[in-house]
Amino acid sequence: MPRRARLPTLGGMDDGGGLWNVVDVEATCWDGQPPPGAVSEIIEIGLTVVDPGRGERVGRHRILVRPERSSVSAFCTALTGLTQAEVDTGLGFAEACRLLAAEHRSGSRPWASWGDYDRHQFTRQCAATRTEYPFGRLHTNAKAVFTEAHGLRRRPGMARALEIAGLPLEGRHHRGEDDAWNIAALVLGLSARGAWPAGAALGGRPATG
Repeated sequence: MPRRARLPTLGGMDDGGGLWNVVDVEATCWDGQPPPGAVSEIIEIGLTVVDPGRGERVGRHRILVRPERSSVSAFCTALTGLTQAEVDTGLGFAEACRLLAAEHRSGSRPWASWGDYDRHQFTRQCAATRTEYPFGRLHTNAKAVFTEAHGLRRRPGMARALEIAGLPLEGRHHRGEDDAWNIAALVLGLSARGAWPAGAALGGRPATG
């Protein structure tokens, strides 16, 4: 089980140049069970850099990742817009993780995602491929923070959260680059209204290695 981490305020984030990474991944998926021998693998990493001091999104990045034990189904293409031919031009998973650490300081910057799926997917895939986990210990489940801040009974999807917050959905939903950009807007909106909590146990310390 992952150890729990205490969550600082946005303004209290240090390291990584005082910036946060907001991450959203897309992975191979199927309408039903995967084919025999296939596993869900990351095929796109969307990353938006947030400057909490300025209250702005200051970087927008996309990393395509080439799957090794699965392929992009027609269902996955319909959902994400990604094709097998497109992801075949991407990096290997281990190389993508090294890129996150080297160019986006993922090991030192606090990071957030909408829910815990992205964190768990990285943890599983790193363990399965014996790839070094690219992120630092402090992860924030932005969906949980949003749900509590708005007094909701159920945790909303990203698109619904944007409606509740009165923000536009920019780009295509289920495209990692666009989703990370939109999630970052929600994070900044929570910060602006003073709803990003200090000391809440919403982060996790996933295993590395």
